[in-house]
Amino acid sequence: MDKVETFGKWVSHWFTLIVIVWAAVNYFVPKISTAIIPNTSYLLGIILFGMGLTLRGADFARIFKRPLPVILGTVAHYVIMPLIAVLLCKIFNLQGATAAGVILVGSCPSGTSSSVMAYLAGGDVALDVSIETLSTLIAPLALPGLLVLYAGKYVPIPTQSLFLSTVKIVLVPIILGVVIHTLFRKQVDVVTRALPLVSQVAILLIIGAVVSANHANLFTAATAIVIPVVILHNLSGYALGLGFSFLIRLKDPQRKAITFEVGMQDSSLGATLAMAYFAPAAAIPSTLFSIWHNISGSVLSSWWRGHTEKLKKAAAETVVAR
Repeated sequence: MDKVETFGKWVSHWFTLIVIVWAAVNYFVPKISTAIIPNTSYLLGIILFGMGLTLRGADFARIFKRPLPVILGTVAHYVIMPLIAVLLCKIFNLQGATAAGVILVGSCPSGTSSSVMAYLAGGDVALDVSIETLSTLIAPLALPGLLVLYAGKYVPIPTQSLFLSTVKIVLVPIILGVVIHTLFRKQVDVVTRALPLVSQVAILLIIGAVVSANHANLFTAATAIVIPVVILHNLSGYALGLGFSFLIRLKDPQRKAITFEVGMQDSSLGATLAMAYFAPAAAIPSTLFSIWHNISGSVLSSWWRGHTEKLKKAAAETVVAR
C-alpha cells in the first residue's frame, strides 16, 4: 500500500501534464478509449464512491457547526458559474448543443480537484471539502433546475431523466461510501490511502473517453470558439469567487477555498451527462474545462502559496528588525 500511495503522490504532482498528454494521445489515436465511452457513468460513480469513503461524521458536523461560510460558498458557486456561462453564450453567440454544454458545465457541482488545489495553495481545506460535499449533495436538484432555467431555449431538457441520473451517479455512490466507511472504518482507513490514485485514473479514463468520442469535432472551426469561452469561464469564476470572499470578509485561507470552489467544476459529471442526454458537441465544453482547470488551478495554487510564503517571510524579517 505504501508503494501505491507513493505512486499516487507522484501522479498528483504531475497530474496536469498527464491529463494534457493523455488527452492528446486520445485525440490522435481515439480507438484507445472507444470501449470506455459507454461506461463513463460507472467511472464517475467510482470517483464519488471514493469521495463517500473519505467522508466522516465530522465532515457533516462541520457544515452544521459553521454553516454560513459553507452555505454562502455553495450559493456563490451555483449563482456565479451558471450566470457566467449564460453571459459567455450571449457574448460569443453560441447556439444549440454547444451553448447547452457550456451552461451544463457551469451548472455542475464543485470539482473534486478543488480541495487538492486549496491544499496546495495553503487554503482552508476543511471549508473546501464542506462546500464540495454540500454542492454535490444538492446537485440532483440544482443541476436540472439550472439547465431548465438557462439552457432550455437551446435544447430540450430531459428534467426527470437528468434528476434520476444525477441521483444514481452522484448521491447513491456517496451514500454507499459513507455507509461502508461507518460500518468498516478500520479496513476503509487503510484502503483510502489508494483512493486519490483510483480517482485520478478514473478521471483520466473519462477524459480519454470524451476526447475519443469527440475527436473529429474537438478542434474544428465550429468548436474552436469554445476554447476561449472555457478559459474565460474558469478564470472569471476564480475572480468573482475571490471577490465574493472579500465581500463577506473571510480570512485568507477561506478566500482561497472559496476561489477554487467557485471556479472549478465537476466537469467529469458534465461530460458524462452531456454524452448521455445531448448531442456530442455538448460534451466538448466539459472536456476542455477538465483539461484547462487542472492547468489553471495548478498555476494559481503554486503562485498563491509562493506569494503567501513571501509575505510571511517579509513579516518575520520585519519583526526581527524591530
